[in-house]
Amino acid sequence: MWKTDGMLILASQSATRKALLAGAGLRFETSPAQIDERRLEAEVLGKGGDAPAVARRLAEAKALSVSLARRGVVIGADQVLAVEGELLHKPGNLIAAAAQLDRLAGRTHFLHAGLALAEAGQLLWSGTSSASLTMRRFGAAERDQVLALEGAAVLASVGAYRLEGPSIQLFERIDGDYFTILGLPLLPLLEALRQHAPATLTQ
Repeated sequence: MWKTDGMLILASQSATRKALLAGAGLRFETSPAQIDERRLEAEVLGKGGDAPAVARRLAEAKALSVSLARRGVVIGADQVLAVEGELLHKPGNLIAAAAQLDRLAGRTHFLHAGLALAEAGQLLWSGTSSASLTMRRFGAAERDQVLALEGAAVLASVGAYRLEGPSIQLFERIDGDYFTILGLPLLPLLEALRQHAPATLTQ
């Protein structure tokens, strides 16, 4: 099991990301970042950047923002969903979630997870990991049944679904790292911590 000697901070209140870090045996604190995600997204896209570049930029901004206010190594993470050249965002309610699922039905979409480490306002490392997911074609009745089982939990997901929940019934194919799909690619994160912040990880 991992033990932490240095201070590790997650710049997020995501229950999934917190559970993944805790499951990996890491001790950490949380401090959500306050950034204008849509403005940064527009800046990256306006300069010709793609969806992975957006995810990476958002993760960097979160890590840097929190690192200016907190002592320790800060983990920034963000996830971007792209389908047929369009970026989708978290739905605001279950009606919007239903529309989001209809948009994804019968199509392949991509999840790009950005990660970054920062300390004292300096970027230590950043990267991205991607996965592709294909949903089956399904009707409104099946969609609504899944949403009824999931409830408001899907509103925390950029895709309006949870692979660890009943939403898995809507999928046909998944290619990629499971942790990337959940929004925190653990293996590259742990490797980055070993290389750039070894004080946070000791066996």
